[in-house]
Amino acid sequence: MRVKIALGMVTAMAFAPLVIAKGAAKGNAHHWETSPHHLSALVGTTYTKECGNAFTLGIDYEYRLSDFLGVGFVAEYAFEDLDAYTYLLVADLHITNNFIAQIGPGVEFHGSHKMEVARLGFLYEFEVSGFTISPQLHYDYHRNHKSAVVAGLAIGMSF
Repeated sequence: MRVKIALGMVTAMAFAPLVIAKGAAKGNAHHWETSPHHLSALVGTTYTKECGNAFTLGIDYEYRLSDFLGVGFVAEYAFEDLDAYTYLLVADLHITNNFIAQIGPGVEFHGSHKMEVARLGFLYEFEVSGFTISPQLHYDYHRNHKSAVVAGLAIGMSF
């Protein structure tokens, strides 16, 4: 499974120059003013020292407030030995049109155990035919517990 995720991320990065050139040729900038909502699905892996890598699925919703700021939520589930649900309220800081930093607090559940989590992550959105493809890397800090790294590829759309 990790090989498939890595191949997907490498493929996305390989086609990035083509996507950027195509968008620049058409003058396709993201028009958040007319479509401020963005929803994406994540496929990736969550790594912790205790459990190693765990296949992860997630959803991410953002509402754009300005050129720089969007707010939203993230919900993820890490399978296998990790067996964890993570829910976050996030701020998406659009450093450039495509490069985004994501920060926010949340909560994580491991069975009946609940812990606080804080996320700092980065993603780069490529726009292709009305969809976004974004490789992502996030660091989840857990106070009094081992932290986690989430890496994946998300596919989304604005509406």
